[in-house]
Amino acid sequence: MQMGMIGLGRMGGNMVRRLLRDGHSCAVYDRDAANIQRLVDEGAQGASTLELLVQALAAPRAIWLMVPAGDPTESTVNALGALLSPGDTIIDGGNSNFKDDVRRAKALRARGIHYIDAGTSGGVWGLERGYCMMIGGDVDAVTRLEPIFRSLAPGRGTIGRTPGRGDNEGTAEEGFLHCGPNGAGHYVKMVHNGIEYGMMQAFAEGFELFKTANLPSLPEGERYDLPIGEIAELWRRGSVVSSWLLDLSAQALHADPALDAYSGFVQDSGEGRWTVQAAIDQAVSAEVITSALFTRFRSRQTHTFAEKVLSAMRQQFGGHVEPPKAG
Repeated sequence: MQMGMIGLGRMGGNMVRRLLRDGHSCAVYDRDAANIQRLVDEGAQGASTLELLVQALAAPRAIWLMVPAGDPTESTVNALGALLSPGDTIIDGGNSNFKDDVRRAKALRARGIHYIDAGTSGGVWGLERGYCMMIGGDVDAVTRLEPIFRSLAPGRGTIGRTPGRGDNEGTAEEGFLHCGPNGAGHYVKMVHNGIEYGMMQAFAEGFELFKTANLPSLPEGERYDLPIGEIAELWRRGSVVSSWLLDLSAQALHADPALDAYSGFVQDSGEGRWTVQAAIDQAVSAEVITSALFTRFRSRQTHTFAEKVLSAMRQQFGGHVEPPKAG
């Protein structure tokens, strides 16, 4: 298929590479001309403006946005809405608020333009591992673009099948899923990121316990100078807490056992806040996710080893570089 991509940063550029590798053609645009040129050198068609990007695509067009949530996405969607034709599709693969998706889809539908929200997980590793995609939008628009989703998704790979699952039970095993109408994809991704906060916090607190297990205040004979990196590596092998987040923690701890390269300042990118707000709106108790979010707020005032573990995990899976502590 043919796809336009706007935003060629940590994820967008690699998504284009994955599509090119699978035989699709891509036209690309980014505010940074150097990012465009890199993809042109690898086989994409470059466009220096949104207008030229639209002109480079044959109808019905499909343009994927990988730009920051909020005003950058809003302004880009509005600009494309004025340039595209009935039957074209805009896919927002960023971390937009699902309520914005509902509003945008309604406005674009009046012009005959499809809107798909595609919550995308995979970070800087997605080129090789693939991207897990949680998709919301009209059935017809999502179905037409299924070859794109299949190319970006991880596929079944080596993960064992769920016992009893049949061969015709949908696309979830392939790593992408049409979750429902507009907003459903980003709603699922929002909760996914909220859960991610909680899982990361649990690992971080556990490693903090290991780090402080040799405090002089502890009784003699109950102090342990524990090999934290080796424990992380051990847990990867058959432990019930094995996970990709643990893999990334082990990698960071092996490279920098004291995590001296990390400040412990942990950002939040919005989805955790939205998950907590959804829990309030739906009267759902979400103590772990809420606590994990509040811990990130606190990390901007004090820095513990646990917060350095959180910072390390974010850098490992998403390429996020935490800013140094002010002052």
